[in-house]
Amino acid sequence: MQTRNQNRVFWRTAIAAFFTIAFPLITLVLFGLIFDFEIEVDGGIVDNPAQFYAPSLAVFAAASATFTNIGINLSTQRDDGILKRWRGTPIAPSAFMGGAIVSGLWIAVVANALMLTVGAVFYDVEVDAAKVPASVLAFVVGSTTFAALGVALSALVKSGRNAPAAAQAVLLPMAFVSDVFVSTANAPSLVQLIGDVLPLKPFVLSFGVAFNPFVDAPGFMWDRLAVVAAWGVAGAVVASRRFTWEPAGTSIGSATRGRSRRAVA
Repeated sequence: MQTRNQNRVFWRTAIAAFFTIAFPLITLVLFGLIFDFEIEVDGGIVDNPAQFYAPSLAVFAAASATFTNIGINLSTQRDDGILKRWRGTPIAPSAFMGGAIVSGLWIAVVANALMLTVGAVFYDVEVDAAKVPASVLAFVVGSTTFAALGVALSALVKSGRNAPAAAQAVLLPMAFVSDVFVSTANAPSLVQLIGDVLPLKPFVLSFGVAFNPFVDAPGFMWDRLAVVAAWGVAGAVVASRRFTWEPAGTSIGSATRGRSRRAVA
């Protein structure tokens, strides 16, 4: 039930649906129209740019569906007092939180499937079936990690108004050093190092093995997955310690001071 409610919130929020579903898809179509040359991927060069862009933009869509949407929605609902009201009902708070996370993961699946379908049907993107299990595992680990980071974002951002800017300020710059919009194969070593340390590039590379002809089957990138999972653990720790169900400025102390001021008045 909570997952269904969160899904409704997502589809009724035009800006969330645009940046999660439409923006990566439009980017893939534009890149398909503009670029018609060989592109270097991890391990070699392919003559079809969509073979690189389709899986990388699919990962970007999954990260947006989890990290951005969960972070923004939880922050906004906290400001509106929705989280506080849910906390006061007999329903366990974990049910509400679980619904928000599962909703983000489900939207990530839909966005990912849409991107890859468009890539395969219209841009001749090829998939190696022998490496699909590795990509599926990478998708599960990566999407779960960014969901945890989304909850952590909502815990660190005190105002729902600031959450969209904070989410995009984190995700978009990270995408440019993570093989999403451009390949960093020939980038300076510092740029490559930053991308390797952050969670998005390992997610992109480990998911993209089924589309990378230069990676041998079965294609599991355990070192990359370990980096992604470590970020997920860090996000879960921050979320468990810093997340609050109360709107900012509504602590017991502030409420007591407010009653005192009203009494004096």
